[in-house]
Amino acid sequence: MYKSVIKGIGHYVPDNVVTNDDLAKIMDTNDEWITERTGIKERRHRTSKFDSQETTSFYGFKASEKALESAGLTAKDIDYIIFATLSPDYYFPGCGVVLQEMLGCDTVGALDVRNQCSGFVYALSVADAFIKAGQYKNILVVGAEIQSVALDMTDRGRGVSVIFGDGAGAVVLSASEDAGVQGILSYNMHSEGKYAEELMIKLPGTNLGWTDRLLTEPENIKPEEIYPYMNGNFVFKQAVTRFPETIIESLKKAGKTVEDLDMLIPHQANIRISQYVQQLMGLPDEKVFNNIQKYG
Repeated sequence: MYKSVIKGIGHYVPDNVVTNDDLAKIMDTNDEWITERTGIKERRHRTSKFDSQETTSFYGFKASEKALESAGLTAKDIDYIIFATLSPDYYFPGCGVVLQEMLGCDTVGALDVRNQCSGFVYALSVADAFIKAGQYKNILVVGAEIQSVALDMTDRGRGVSVIFGDGAGAVVLSASEDAGVQGILSYNMHSEGKYAEELMIKLPGTNLGWTDRLLTEPENIKPEEIYPYMNGNFVFKQAVTRFPETIIESLKKAGKTVEDLDMLIPHQANIRISQYVQQLMGLPDEKVFNNIQKYG
């Protein structure tokens, strides 16, 4: 049976650094408020809101170039592309096919995954299944977002808008039959749709008949319908409960314990969540990686 091995990694962030003090100039917030609640000091935003070339697919392309170089491969070696994003270039087609053209990967298959914060993990699990089934040899898995152009940069949206940054990451997942290689050991996926409206963007979407409304009554579109909404307290409570549960579940599937962990790389949602989970798991600082302070 084939094993899935991360053969190469790459990332890309725009040059535009936005500090907490920068945000304080355009909304009622300050560095102390943001740092205390999130741990974030700065984040990267798209250089220009009006540059049609600076797209989510382009960010994915830049990260993919580095991942391919890291893997010692070329675009011609890629058999399949899986692209995770909630901020695609277009409503359709997906970013995967745009990236395929940018890289020149002939006519390989390309799949988009839209699972928001968990999108990259879902994309990686799909790639892992393909590899282990012997379907593909080298799969490019990409996660990229340009959130800054769709954030409510007013006092009304400060609870959400101070959190997000722009950027991309990519890995090349390759098949291996080497007995000395472990590869991806385990993962687990869960969802609770009953909480869907606790963190969401309503439009565009068929739920509110958005196409007709945009054409016939644009003046009645409400800000809370087009910008992200988050019930912060609820999301925090869910995160600190489910996060440790899913870590333990993955460890059990892999036949490992918390003591076996060399490094925990948590989802960079909030430094307070990471710290809470670290405390619950009994992990020392040197075994937990966070970069939310610089990138949101």
